[in-house]
Amino acid sequence: MDYRRFNDTILLRIDRGEEIIETVKKVAETEHIRLASVEALGATDDFTVGVYDTAAKKYDSKTFTGPHEIVSLTGTITEKDGAFYQHLHMSAGNKACEVFGGHLNRAKVSVTCEMVIRILSGAVDRSPDPETGVNLLRF
Repeated sequence: MDYRRFNDTILLRIDRGEEIIETVKKVAETEHIRLASVEALGATDDFTVGVYDTAAKKYDSKTFTGPHEIVSLTGTITEKDGAFYQHLHMSAGNKACEVFGGHLNRAKVSVTCEMVIRILSGAVDRSPDPETGVNLLRF
């Protein structure tokens, strides 16, 4: 992993074998990021995404392996109880151009991942919504 900060924007390269969520956390903690938007593209050969089941109040997740292009990775960095919190979604396509995606649980980079983190001034916390169980933004 390597990155460079340009004022309120970080351009991050995540390298082969590195896990995306862990890497974003390292950079955010190093740079003291409390609020940001995230976007990326790249390649993965091992990732898990899920869809939230509101009735069961849990994610139904599925793991995919083999070559996939990350066609979209987007999300936010916020805080929950004053600590780092990230909410990322990812879509990735296989050799047949079938695309799978959802809430990102984990993804190992197979070639590279190029990410832009746009830092916003301020901080936003999250707390669990009693009805859905999801950690919602609290302003």
